[in-house]
Amino acid sequence: MSEAETLLSAGIDIGTSTTQLVLSRLTLVNKANPFSVPRIAIEEREIIYRSAVHFTPLIDAVTIDAAGVRDIVAAEYAKAGVRREDIQTGAVIITGETARKQNAKEVLASLAGFAGDFVVATAGPDLESILAAKGAGADAASREKRGTVLHCDIGGGTSNFALYDKGELRSTGCLDVGGRLIRVDNAGWPTYVADKLKRFLLQGGSLEPALDAMTDALLEAAGLKLKTELLEHFITNQTVKLDGPPQYVSFSGGVADCMWEPPDDPYAYGDVGVLLGQKVRAAFERAGAKILRGRETIRATVVGAGAYSTDLSGSTVFYRGVEFPLKNLPVLKLNGEEEGLPPPALAAAIQEKLRWYAGEDGLARTALALQGERSPSYARVLELAEGIAEGLSLLRQAGFFPVVITERDMAKVLGQTLCRFVDGPLLALDGVSVENGDYVDVGAPVAGGAVLPVVVKTLAFENKETGE
Repeated sequence: MSEAETLLSAGIDIGTSTTQLVLSRLTLVNKANPFSVPRIAIEEREIIYRSAVHFTPLIDAVTIDAAGVRDIVAAEYAKAGVRREDIQTGAVIITGETARKQNAKEVLASLAGFAGDFVVATAGPDLESILAAKGAGADAASREKRGTVLHCDIGGGTSNFALYDKGELRSTGCLDVGGRLIRVDNAGWPTYVADKLKRFLLQGGSLEPALDAMTDALLEAAGLKLKTELLEHFITNQTVKLDGPPQYVSFSGGVADCMWEPPDDPYAYGDVGVLLGQKVRAAFERAGAKILRGRETIRATVVGAGAYSTDLSGSTVFYRGVEFPLKNLPVLKLNGEEEGLPPPALAAAIQEKLRWYAGEDGLARTALALQGERSPSYARVLELAEGIAEGLSLLRQAGFFPVVITERDMAKVLGQTLCRFVDGPLLALDGVSVENGDYVDVGAPVAGGAVLPVVVKTLAFENKETGE
């Protein structure tokens, strides 16, 4: 790869309140010297098109209008002057309360192909938190300020937290707090109240107790108020882990727009987002928080999906006979002790863990992940390859070829060594950090075949009751 290469990336976000998309141009460059192994990196992420912000079309309280969403996306592609086949990477995500709609999978299936090789089926709370924080620039702000930045993206149905320390992600969390959880008529009378908030509404329809409860839960999650049962009540999956109050708190999401530029009519959007934004800003200022406004607010998550969902593998990948893209591979990760086992014991450990992914139809395609070793001897690589090949023999018998992911730079030698034990297709890639419970998408090789685009994600189709 002698010259810069570009990828066109699409980000499509179907949220509780709004649906929108962005198109980004990702520029790839080789940062190694001419006599070294290529080191391909994404040097620039430029947003080249922002759609209008559309209200998410619903058929009823529990059903997304799939045709309506598809029409929105198709119309915005036409306005941008791009075709589906022009898109090489990106993400389609369903976020917040919308991810819990009963037809979320069907909506995403209807959009297959609009984000190139990748369709991130739905953003679980952790992935949504990370995408929003990166889209809003919280990670960059933390690096620049050499300190902790707690980012909070307040949307229609959820508030997603991500804690960054000197640019490094430390923790994520999510609360069922959002502006669309109470909908109102033109006079401010509640027309819909989510189950989580019904206990806070008084007779007479006063909104203040519910707004106070949501605001206090955010303060408790941010470490600016002592934790109580109230925080537990609003937690979606987990709360962000803090060692103490963060140095800065940044905000994004539709409610964040209302923190700084509220419309004159507090009920302009038919919900309590305007009132919640004003109350949150005032409360955090009283608590002494140093507040940052995200570089993106209502578009933070979709910018994250379009520009930051895609990363690159290391430059020592190995692939043979693979038809890309690979989508939604569940990750099975070995721990350090298991990685160090001799071949027979390593194979047994892998086969035991494979049973985690066995369903009614038997084993599913799975990506095996390990940390790997720095500068391992050939004898050690041979041992590792032998154990992995035997451990994954059950998958091969089920018709799936081996996919191995290592954090450390050893995929090429490991893949070449696996060829001694495995016939047919094979993929080994490195430079990617994953955990059990993650899923990965792997795109077709870029940069002259030197690297592979990768999306690491958490899928979370939930079937919980939401009161809708």
